[in-house]
Amino acid sequence: MTGPGAARAPFAPRSSTPALLVLEDGTAFRGRSIGAAGTVFGEAVFNTGMAGYQEVLTDPSYRRQIVTMTAPHVGNYGLNDADMESDRIQVAGFVVREAARRPSNWRSQRDLRDSLVEAGVVGIEGIDTRRLTRLLRDKGAMRAGLSTEILDADVLHARVLDSPGMEGAELASEVTTAEPHVLPAVGERRFRVVALDFGMKRSIGRYLCEQGAEVHVLPASATPDQVREREPDGLFLSNGPGDPATVTQGIATTAELLGEVPTFGICLGSQLLGHALGATTYKLDFGHHGVNQPVLRRADGAVEITSHNHGFAVRGSTLGEQIDEYVFATRDHGRVEVSHVNLNDDVVEGLTALDIAAFSVQYHPEAAPGPTDARYLFARFTNLIQEVRGATA
Repeated sequence: MTGPGAARAPFAPRSSTPALLVLEDGTAFRGRSIGAAGTVFGEAVFNTGMAGYQEVLTDPSYRRQIVTMTAPHVGNYGLNDADMESDRIQVAGFVVREAARRPSNWRSQRDLRDSLVEAGVVGIEGIDTRRLTRLLRDKGAMRAGLSTEILDADVLHARVLDSPGMEGAELASEVTTAEPHVLPAVGERRFRVVALDFGMKRSIGRYLCEQGAEVHVLPASATPDQVREREPDGLFLSNGPGDPATVTQGIATTAELLGEVPTFGICLGSQLLGHALGATTYKLDFGHHGVNQPVLRRADGAVEITSHNHGFAVRGSTLGEQIDEYVFATRDHGRVEVSHVNLNDDVVEGLTALDIAAFSVQYHPEAAPGPTDARYLFARFTNLIQEVRGATA
């Protein structure tokens, strides 16, 4: 039952099924199962959001990651169809201090525990997530194993050491759209945008459509000619999981179309734009995962509080010859400015090409979950398309 006046479900009993989480360094955490039975391996990361767990769970960028929520109580308001960022839960595993035993929200359609079970996702509660978060913050993201089947820590640890890491992992092909499809513009169609789907969240497509864009979503394997066939006014590079250096077709397609089609990238899309401009990327120690990251917008000195989910970043110094502190001369595409920087650690958070129509941000302006400080960037993209149209008319 859902909606106002619906009968309240009884409290779900705590699971009596034990679960075990073991990190790459051998640290073990014992707790209770809150999801499916099984054994999974992935990169252990933490997310600092106080809410938004459904968007986290269903974000394709979390593919092959075991996500720990730093908020102590998760699942309070349940899950619903409207807040899904993809068609399923994407995380490899889920770790919380305590999972709600009964959701309480008029929008709730199902609870967290049942959702994890239905999706076949292993979860654990009842562990010290503060200790786990501090370990990951101090030692960096690590490979990990989560199991309800293997309860010997040494045995699970040996399996963890045999599991693959995130560096060199090509995961975009696992989450991209199977077939091209079109998202209709909201209201009058003003533009046609091709979105290369490396794991695109649904909210991103929604906000592009609300700008009057008809969005043609193409797989990560799309070639430049397949993009050109749609005669786009703009090119969008989506978020997604894995090591950006492995997304070779996405990089090649972007590089060939730069200067030809106005381009906007988010998250992995920002890293791919960086590669297309000639830069390299590197693995962050523990990444940025949460809804409270302060980012300096260098154009006017404003600080945006932003939503993040990335474990790699562009190395600004590799863009080309340095002209001033934040501007570099690339080999093929003119000058590029590091337009945004993270105030916590100075990581590159945005790029703006000064001689062609292209820009990107490393964070998530669609704010799903998170603050809405940066949602204006969708309008910035459509304004850029209009400027290019006007210049070529």
